[in-house]
Amino acid sequence: MFKSEIRILGFDDSPFKRTDRKVLVVGVIFRGGSFLDVVLKTQVDVDGLNSTEKLIRLINSSRQKPQLKVLMFDGIAFGGFNIIDIQRLHKKTGLPIIVINRKHPDVKSVENALKHFRDYGKRWGLILKAGKIKSCKLKDGVMVYYQAVGLDDEEAEEIIQLSSTRSNIPEPLRVAHLIGTAMIKGESSGRA
Repeated sequence: MFKSEIRILGFDDSPFKRTDRKVLVVGVIFRGGSFLDVVLKTQVDVDGLNSTEKLIRLINSSRQKPQLKVLMFDGIAFGGFNIIDIQRLHKKTGLPIIVINRKHPDVKSVENALKHFRDYGKRWGLILKAGKIKSCKLKDGVMVYYQAVGLDDEEAEEIIQLSSTRSNIPEPLRVAHLIGTAMIKGESSGRA
């Protein structure tokens, strides 16, 4: 049983164009699904391989780290295919991780897209290493899909449900999306 104000650090990337070299990544620390405490930011390379190291540095250097209980991501990659090594991130930060998707990821399409990269094997390995994709039914019957490291299914689903207070996605991810979109487009829009 988690406290209703569990500190969750949720991340989402901002809108970008394929011609961009970098993409803004916004992190927000939420108390459960209720209160925004802190906003963090970093940049990663579009289709690069530096998201994991950038996140490790950002999280481990944050003054807020001692209060954090879980990291949450809107998908497993930023800026196209800059895939997060969630196993390494968990090991280097000591924090459990939940990756959320609104729809069940089309893993075959992802694999086919990754075949265009010279380092396909490494990228595909990160996808496989992330673990099995599971489903979680929210209060209104909507399903979201997740992968978790450092939490069992019951714990991960409790945190997802606890933090999904205003929409069909956890508040840390919804708010990170809104902030990231506003930072790039001048006004927030779209669904996380």
